[in-house]
Amino acid sequence: MALRIDPAVYEALARWAADDLRSVNAQIEVLLRRCLHDAGRAPREVAPIPRRGRPRREL
Repeated sequence: MALRIDPAVYEALARWAADDLRSVNAQIEVLLRRCLHDAGRAPREVAPIPRRGRPRREL
C-alpha cells in the first residue's frame, strides 16, 4: 500500500517514531488505531498492537 504524505508531515512522524522507538509505519498504525478508538469506529476483530519490549517467557 502506498501512502502519499507531505514531506514535512513525514519528517515530524519520523522524529516522533524515533522518540518512541518505533518505525514510521508502526507509529502511523498506533495513531490511526487511537483515532479510530477515540471516534468509536475501531473494528472489534483487529488484534491489539503487540507490547514493546521482550516477549514474555513461556513457562
